[in-house]
Amino acid sequence: MSGPEPTLIDTHCHFEAGDDAAALLREAAEAGVGVVAVGGNPALNATAEASGTWFAQGFDWSCEGAPPTLAAKPGMVAVGELGFDLHWRGPETAAAQRACFEAQAAFARAHGLPVIVHTREADALTLEALRAAALPRAGVIHSYTGGIPLARAFLDLGYLISFSGIVTFRNADALREVARYVPGDRILVETDAPYLAPVPYRGRRNRPAYVRATADAVAALRGEAPEAFAARTVANARALFRLSAPEVGP
Repeated sequence: MSGPEPTLIDTHCHFEAGDDAAALLREAAEAGVGVVAVGGNPALNATAEASGTWFAQGFDWSCEGAPPTLAAKPGMVAVGELGFDLHWRGPETAAAQRACFEAQAAFARAHGLPVIVHTREADALTLEALRAAALPRAGVIHSYTGGIPLARAFLDLGYLISFSGIVTFRNADALREVARYVPGDRILVETDAPYLAPVPYRGRRNRPAYVRATADAVAALRGEAPEAFAARTVANARALFRLSAPEVGP
């Protein structure tokens, strides 16, 4: 639903079946935070669409077997999350993950949508698949955890890089260097809620309003004023997802 212009956008939030999405979106709106609700499996696709905010639908690395079926829907701003994970799935699943990815990349191409990409312990596979897909609208590498050379490769393909609460963790010095490196017009922030709550909320169940802590931390790393950095990420999110009227929850 429409509301005041958000001063920050959580570009990647999952709503699970037991979540009170309306309450979480109200809390976010009160904090000036807009939200992109993201799917990844049938249950998360359903809760993302039902949340009433901008949303993405897709099938993540756990997708195996027959390629998934997607349908373009009003309010859908991206395909995702999709991608590759060889941490939770072994290398023997790489071919199935690739088939799942390619089916969704074809859908994104046909409907002019960007993609929201997950990669974990599968960077070479992810990079090769994105190069082969050569999507005209590219997308975003969500909750980035890699180094600068990999970030440079994704940036060269036209992708944005999104940082979650991981960038605030004590042992994330290398990731903080990446947050300093990414160009200002290619950076986003997210929660990946209900996971990865940033400091000072670490250990709690994450929620969209907490994205402010991540944004403030990244702004400090980059030597930017928090308000200016937040406004830059909002502009980047609006351009990537072609977001229309402000959406900050019901």
